Amino acid sequence: MHTSSNRPPRHLAQQDHADREHGPRVVVIIPAHDEEDALPATIASLTHQTRRPDGVLVVSDNSTDATVAVARAAGAQVMETVANTARKAGALDQAISTVTEDVVMVLDADTTIAPTFIEEGLGVLAAEPAVAAVGGVFRGRPPVGYLQRCQANEYTRYGVQVDVTGRTAVLTGTAALVRRAALEEVAAARGTTLPGRPGDVYDRDAITEDSELTLALRTLGHELRSPVTMSCTTELMPTAGDLHRQRVRWYKGMLDNLAAYGLTRTTARYFGQQLMLVVGTLMMTAFLLLTVATVVTGTFVLSPLWATVGLVFVAERLVTVWGAGGRARLLAALVLPELVYDLALQRAFVHAVALFVTRRQTTWNHVTAAA
Repeated sequence: MHTSSNRPPRHLAQQDHADREHGPRVVVIIPAHDEEDALPATIASLTHQTRRPDGVLVVSDNSTDATVAVARAAGAQVMETVANTARKAGALDQAISTVTEDVVMVLDADTTIAPTFIEEGLGVLAAEPAVAAVGGVFRGRPPVGYLQRCQANEYTRYGVQVDVTGRTAVLTGTAALVRRAALEEVAAARGTTLPGRPGDVYDRDAITEDSELTLALRTLGHELRSPVTMSCTTELMPTAGDLHRQRVRWYKGMLDNLAAYGLTRTTARYFGQQLMLVVGTLMMTAFLLLTVATVVTGTFVLSPLWATVGLVFVAERLVTVWGAGGRARLLAALVLPELVYDLALQRAFVHAVALFVTRRQTTWNHVTAAA
């Protein structure tokens, strides 16, 4: 590993003396592959924190652009991975082995965080000793066009779901703080209690390292939190192809993780979620086929019962994006555009299942930031 010899400027490396003397030390690790365009905003969001981190380490993983130079210019320490073939998981493993802080925050290179993110996360960890990690609730950057608006609405609904249920389905990889002690416990359990190789924090075979770490921490008995006020803003996929590849990777990654862990008390709920995705996909397919058949044969009749169900569905879709503004509400009220989007996600799920069943791998999708 090659680390820069330049010490980061005071605005990143220093914070109030009281913070250093009392409370846990926090290091932010930012894995980056060709992220010269996104990094300045990401690092800048750390300088605006009400509780600034004690260190910021950008991990350049096989970058071919100016990622290293840009990160150093922005005030971060930099290391470059050596012979890493395990994608983000491998880069994070190499980086975590070089830091000693009490709390490790993993932050995607294309993500910015709310100014109180670190302060709130540390507050949760201090107040709840059983909680090993605190993640953010992600939202999209200001959407452009139909596809991104659908994604933005989807992320908004996810935030509402987390807020209402209080459950953290997955410790998001976009931005999360994890106790070092919990990471060390995961590394020690690899190869026995947990899948993976002994000593690895992140399972290098996992293509969705955040969902795998979620299962690892929960298997070891730890609790997770995702306060809705800890928001992080990330990129939205610009094209249908990018969206499809992203979601195939997400779906396939979770299926792979569940296969590695097997059915346990911890994973039962996640298996149930996958089953509901299958049921939902089959029901939507059957509904569309039946609707088309009745329209073609002239037997379509809109019953009061199904009309009422449809109105309840529309109301739910509308209410759950209400706080996102007028355009989000209009998109939800139109119903059909989001229905087409949902079908695209179901197509990605079917593709992921096919890859899983045939034991084929999906490709890693790197999206270049727009100029």
